[in-house]
Amino acid sequence: MKRLFLTLLSGCALLSATAQPLTSPNGKVTMTVENGKATLMFNQQKVMDMTGDFSPVTQAPSTVTADYTMLAGKRRHCANEANEYQSGSLTVRLYNDGVAIRESQASTLTYLIPEGMKRWMEQWTDSYEGFFPLSTTYKVQPVPSFSGISKSAEGYNNRWGYPALLEAFSQKGAKVFALITEANILKGNSASCLFNDGERYRVVPDEAQPSTISPQPWRVIIVGSLADIVESTLVTDVSEPSKIADTSWIHPGVVSWVYWAYNHGSNDYQIIKQYVDLAVSLHLPYVLIDAEWDGMKDGYTIEHAIRYAKAMGVKPLIWYNSSVGWVDGAPTPKFRLNKPEDREKEFAWCERLGVAGVKIDFFSGDNQKNMDYCIDLLECAARHHLLVNFHGATVPRGWQRTYPNLLSTEGVYGAEWYNNVPTFTDKAASHNATLPFTRNVIGPMDYTPCAFSDSQHPHITSHAHELALTVLFESGLQHLADRPESFLSQPAEIRQFLSTLPAAWDDTRFVCGYPGEYAVLARRSGDTWYLAGINGTDQPKTILLPNGGWNKGKKGNVTVYADGSNWQISTRRDVPKSIKCIPRGGFIVKITPQ
Repeated sequence: MKRLFLTLLSGCALLSATAQPLTSPNGKVTMTVENGKATLMFNQQKVMDMTGDFSPVTQAPSTVTADYTMLAGKRRHCANEANEYQSGSLTVRLYNDGVAIRESQASTLTYLIPEGMKRWMEQWTDSYEGFFPLSTTYKVQPVPSFSGISKSAEGYNNRWGYPALLEAFSQKGAKVFALITEANILKGNSASCLFNDGERYRVVPDEAQPSTISPQPWRVIIVGSLADIVESTLVTDVSEPSKIADTSWIHPGVVSWVYWAYNHGSNDYQIIKQYVDLAVSLHLPYVLIDAEWDGMKDGYTIEHAIRYAKAMGVKPLIWYNSSVGWVDGAPTPKFRLNKPEDREKEFAWCERLGVAGVKIDFFSGDNQKNMDYCIDLLECAARHHLLVNFHGATVPRGWQRTYPNLLSTEGVYGAEWYNNVPTFTDKAASHNATLPFTRNVIGPMDYTPCAFSDSQHPHITSHAHELALTVLFESGLQHLADRPESFLSQPAEIRQFLSTLPAAWDDTRFVCGYPGEYAVLARRSGDTWYLAGINGTDQPKTILLPNGGWNKGKKGNVTVYADGSNWQISTRRDVPKSIKCIPRGGFIVKITPQ
């Protein structure tokens, strides 16, 4: 009888244990697990349901900590903690700002996103250059110009890229969001995207992966307020630590960039000289020599351009075609990086000439071939002390921690689209006010901001809006888009601002905003805070600036760069409580110590 009693007692204890939800260290993020189903909650309210190989958890969690530094990004010192559980074949980590799930075999994970829930999602394309329009339904017509277009049986787009932002619910007047992405792509992995069938969004690798490839990437959901979303480092928290022992040669910085004004300017030595001279005038550390430098005109070569830049104290970056995506009819140089021996020879040549980094363009999707190729490029570039900027490529998935020489990635519908089609003119302001809550959350974004003049198609954002993007958008290599004469004709205060603009941040704080409407972030470099805000609407907007940890008890010299006929620049002793923005306007408040 005593043995039977103990057996029943232990059985009750086990049932009680399995009924308890999985919890984050602070208890705000929880998950209940049944056979094949999980419910993610924030402050005891449901965020979303998931299905997959979930099984009841019967063991106590282990503690996982991350504490590391980043050379670039939204924060220099990153720290996080999670409770880790085993649920079936899944490893589940609950952090204070979200959940990370790792599958040991082929993916079966599905997110349930009900009709009516607000979402900002991008139709998948191999370059991730699309918009994040607000929607409340999966019934969205596919955009014909997108590559990799996929339709459901109903005729709607059914393939979606990362990240995906959801507004889950409102609790006591505060809105709670979830941002879905993934992280920690390793050799042998494919990246994934989302395919939906109605309300069910399946995680699908770009190609079938052999079951022997383990572990899989982490599937990540950042959860909480917009501040929790924007400030999160969860993507790098779950990624592999740096594989580069000596990082002393890695320096983020601002870059003068030729392509926006001169599509084929890099084959003209005289034009390249103008951009080197611009970098000298604005005290920028880098100049990018873009595509077609291997066909430079009038008897000049890339060596002439590199020597001139170095003689002027400017570090050159040069462009390559990856030669796996757009090849036929695409710009050169091509086929110099594909074979390991050719890649070693090319990067050794770059190092010998004094090239500081490479921009590599035109990849062909998220499959294992592309992921392995990107990792090979990063590792080879690190051996030759080269910074890397991936273009026409997948979005960041944590490589910026593992390979800190990766300072930027495109994967965004950015300012170069003023060169291509007229679509961007009317959509840019709202799109810009969406990116801080979507694409830029997960890693550096080479949007190429700050154009005061026009390219082939005009922009209708204000000067202050454009200047604000240089701080609002994070990129370890921040390429300035405009032509030299436009920058040099700006007031001395604007030129001085650009001359001291950081490209890496010690801290980032969300101040206020809402996707597509407006966005205000505060970023710190050393003892100086930069407050950047934009109006994403076509109406005037007065933006209130609440006090926060970024401003508490601080006094200093405050400079406000705001909308005026061209500029309204003022100095004061304190941060204004509000700023009036014109339609599609913006501002920067710079706070320097006394």
